[in-house]
Amino acid sequence: MNWYPAFSRWTQANRWFWSALAVAILWLVLSVVTNRFSIASLSGILLSASFLTIVGLGQMFVVTTGRGNIDLSIPSVITLNAYLALLTIQGVDANLVVGVPVAIGVGLLVGGFNAMLVVMLRIPAIIATLASGYVLATATLLANSAISGFAVSGVLKAIAGGRVYGIPVMVMVAIVCVAAASFVLRFTAYGQMLAAVGQNRAAARLAGIKTGAVIATAFLISSVLASCTGLVLGAYVGGAFLEMGQPYLLQSVAAVVVGGTLIFGGAATAVGTFIASVLLILIVTTMQIMGLPPGTQDMVQGVVVILVLALASRDSAVPQIRKAFDAPPPQGEADGNPHNKIVPGGTSIIDG
Repeated sequence: MNWYPAFSRWTQANRWFWSALAVAILWLVLSVVTNRFSIASLSGILLSASFLTIVGLGQMFVVTTGRGNIDLSIPSVITLNAYLALLTIQGVDANLVVGVPVAIGVGLLVGGFNAMLVVMLRIPAIIATLASGYVLATATLLANSAISGFAVSGVLKAIAGGRVYGIPVMVMVAIVCVAAASFVLRFTAYGQMLAAVGQNRAAARLAGIKTGAVIATAFLISSVLASCTGLVLGAYVGGAFLEMGQPYLLQSVAAVVVGGTLIFGGAATAVGTFIASVLLILIVTTMQIMGLPPGTQDMVQGVVVILVLALASRDSAVPQIRKAFDAPPPQGEADGNPHNKIVPGGTSIIDG
């Protein structure tokens, strides 16, 4: 198959391909089986996926920093800001000048706190962000007790659920965010430094990159995007409730890794995050149509994530396997000296 090497190289460069293929297949199957899927239903799926996309983009920046970094405080940030929107805006559009800065401020505060724990105190990101999430959960309980009503701002409601020429406004917002993230990753110095830090933190530090600042910025971006999502998500559902951000814990990570961002950092794709978000919403919609219980839905999502990741990793694994079999014998075996070995960089070293 002469086409396979070129196809393999292309899929390695465009790791979102498998997610896009899964979306096309699943959409076709649903359209045939239900006989009621249309452009209108697709716009509804894209609307739901847009919220996940924005949160996923923030998670993507954190994951790209490498070493298994993940932001587990996202669900708590979303829920808290949905409540704060009700408390500060109170359904009055004029109060947006207060509510929006408060949401962004909370995002900056939480992101800065997470960055301090991870960068300065060197606490693993999973533990640090999980702990900050518990702190925010307590703040959410206090906000919940202070809520007197569920009035929603008309402007936020128009952004969250409005349409322009039949296209949801939130989908447009998500596309703009994806375009901005893609630009940052590909054409800015920060994007290049982010990839360098994720690939090899020690080498990036030797190259003069302030790795701590790069990692801290990623956590700030994640928390601010989650805060803004909490604002519009509260307007979309018409209020706030405890655990409203919980579904975004697993799905934000799944959207990132299924979309093609490397879970160990160093390479990211904003377009892939958007496509994977659509895929995950399609999966949930399919299971709801089938009437599967929530526990089964979580299990199916996990299986699908594993399958998509397996397809994506196969293309990167096959060339490495072939390279290993085609590689010349180590120098120590060739010259008969068992003490001579070849390190990955190609330099001969001598065992003590």
